[in-house]
Amino acid sequence: MSDDRPAWARRMVAERDARDWSQLDTIRAMRAHSPKELPEDANMLRQWKRWEAGDGMPGTFYQPIIAATFGTVTHALFPMKGRRNASAEIAAASGMETLEIVSRLQASDVDNATIEALRITADRLCSEYPYLPSEQLIIEGRAWLRRVGQLQEQRLTLAQHREVLTLSGWLALLVGCVEYDSGQRQAAESTRRAALSLASEAENAEIQGWAHEMRAWFSLTTGDYRGVIAASQTGTSLAPHHSVSVQLAAQEAKAWARIGDRRQTEVALDRGRRLLESMPHPDNLDHHFVVDPAKFDFYAMDCYRLLGEDRMARNLAEEVIRVGTDFDDTERSPMRNAEARITLGVAAAREGDLDQAISFGERALSGDRQSVPSLIMVSRELAAVVNKRYSAEPAAQDYLTHLNDLGRAKPGFLPS
Repeated sequence: MSDDRPAWARRMVAERDARDWSQLDTIRAMRAHSPKELPEDANMLRQWKRWEAGDGMPGTFYQPIIAATFGTVTHALFPMKGRRNASAEIAAASGMETLEIVSRLQASDVDNATIEALRITADRLCSEYPYLPSEQLIIEGRAWLRRVGQLQEQRLTLAQHREVLTLSGWLALLVGCVEYDSGQRQAAESTRRAALSLASEAENAEIQGWAHEMRAWFSLTTGDYRGVIAASQTGTSLAPHHSVSVQLAAQEAKAWARIGDRRQTEVALDRGRRLLESMPHPDNLDHHFVVDPAKFDFYAMDCYRLLGEDRMARNLAEEVIRVGTDFDDTERSPMRNAEARITLGVAAAREGDLDQAISFGERALSGDRQSVPSLIMVSRELAAVVNKRYSAEPAAQDYLTHLNDLGRAKPGFLPS
């Protein structure tokens, strides 16, 4: 039977069911998050039934209260339409083809129009991170990083010099991320340090924050959880008012979850949620260094899986896949979707369904666009459950072998 209710209505039901709450339980939980007294239970219950039926979206007063009650942010539960196909729009906005930009750089024609074209090019590359093959993106990213870097040898105004340093910093961040995705750990760390140095010289707090976020990510995937917390706190102190602070809070929450400290996990998640709720909705949801509201569900999914909250983790994983997949089944967020499928696999394995667990795990490993260290990290969690409960099953052994083969193909990321 098809369900033609809006996605937000279906999710409200799913979030409530994942917590074993009745509709009245949910209304009473909402009161703790409301800035003023809500109507009496009977009136609120009638309203809630209408919302769950999809009969009118909650208004702007109720949306953040409902989101906070379910531990998410308003525009993840009630999404706005962000700009998609960002790459095409950015390319059109520059007014220059790549050949023209390069020609102007070679001719030392570094006017403001050229700087603006370079900025738009950097934005385009950062927006292609989710889906462009890593081999192609790393080649293009390094080429543009080299071209922009060479501008520092030319005569520039003070403002142009700072902009060139900033553009180099963004490109270095992007190249470092793709290098790490590809298993090039030493190169990625060197590039990250270069980005941090460029950001310090340009006095750009946002890029400095992202450089520390990369350090937190590197530490997370190599099991240095205290290092994650230290990097997250340093980055937050440098860029407390930028969206990177949300992702730093998420990395810290993931580390606390892996340490096994539930209270600190929830404190970090709630700090990130409050920060993100206070920020304007981003224009370009594709940009890798933009924290979009839907990504918060991805962060929380990881934490709830580790805390053993399988129903909540499964619910968030299904939402991540729904948001990250177009109507024609094209994946807008293949790397997030892969980790969401592993979350579904972990939940299935814990419930005794090995076939479904392996199916989700294998599909996650089969994607063309992968962040290998992150993929291995979360796959290792599924492998631990499978190995503990189903070690004698041939299907389980096949999956574990596949995962180990992936680790051997990327030295330094071999699962333990």
